[in-house]
Amino acid sequence: MVVQLSGEQESQLASIASMTGRAVDDLAREAVDRFVAEEARFHAAVTEGQNAAARGDFVPTDQVWARVERALRG
Repeated sequence: MVVQLSGEQESQLASIASMTGRAVDDLAREAVDRFVAEEARFHAAVTEGQNAAARGDFVPTDQVWARVERALRG
């Protein structure tokens, strides 16, 4: 697989590699690993929420906002 980066992205990646003493390729793979893991977590959470809503297992909007307001007040 080949990924095209902008000049700025390449420069930033090279700068981070230089600062950390790591290879650019290693940093790029790590960034992709983090993105893939985060996307998987996000989609799992969305599916969990959709399933809960389909079961009728959710908190009504007014209760959510009441909890948010209480949390913000401390």
